[in-house]
Amino acid sequence: MGPAVRSSVCFAALPKSPSMPRGGWLSQVAIGNACYPLPDWEPIQQKLMGLSSLNPRIRDLQRQLIGYAEDIEMDAAGRVLVSSALREFAALEKNVVLAGQGNKFELWSEERWSTRRDEWLADDEGEQAGLPQELESLSL
Repeated sequence: MGPAVRSSVCFAALPKSPSMPRGGWLSQVAIGNACYPLPDWEPIQQKLMGLSSLNPRIRDLQRQLIGYAEDIEMDAAGRVLVSSALREFAALEKNVVLAGQGNKFELWSEERWSTRRDEWLADDEGEQAGLPQELESLSL
């Protein structure tokens, strides 16, 4: 089963999770428009802020991940409002894809998701075909 395609641009419905504090706080991050439960995001943020901002690449990453991160709260129906800045960044319009990633999920525009999915599938057939060494022993 693939990711869920939603036709609501403003809200995404989320299941209740025991790892979420009362009220369901999430942190929404600009890269890949990933959404993390706040308890999972805080250690990542601390690690990022512990890196030297003297390195321009690290500073750029901190700006993207920390600067655009937003703490949001689920409503009683388990929905969250995606801010206009993050909707614009991720090019979210009418149809969006919700892709679960274990402890987080990503929101994609349906068009971008389809394009990237086709690229990933094409990569599996080209010169870069095959699993990375880290995945060769993984049993599914």
